[in-house]
Amino acid sequence: MSILESHKLEKKFTQRQGEYLAFIFYYTRLNKRSPAEVDIQNYFGVSSASTHQMLRVLVEKQLIKKEKGKARSMTVLVPQDQLPIDW
Repeated sequence: MSILESHKLEKKFTQRQGEYLAFIFYYTRLNKRSPAEVDIQNYFGVSSASTHQMLRVLVEKQLIKKEKGKARSMTVLVPQDQLPIDW
């Protein structure tokens, strides 16, 4: 990835989206599998509809990818050094 592409990624998501990205990234690292939507919902204390909508936005913005029809298939596409530290 070029420096220009890396710079574009830094401004590509909001603070809240960054919090979700960091949660997904570190949950996956600690648990050796990505979180289920209910894990995200419980962590952030939001509704299932809010969680689903956020994940849709992250996929549309190409910040995460999900395999259709496969549970726990989220992958964060943002480099770790661009995720918020204090989430």
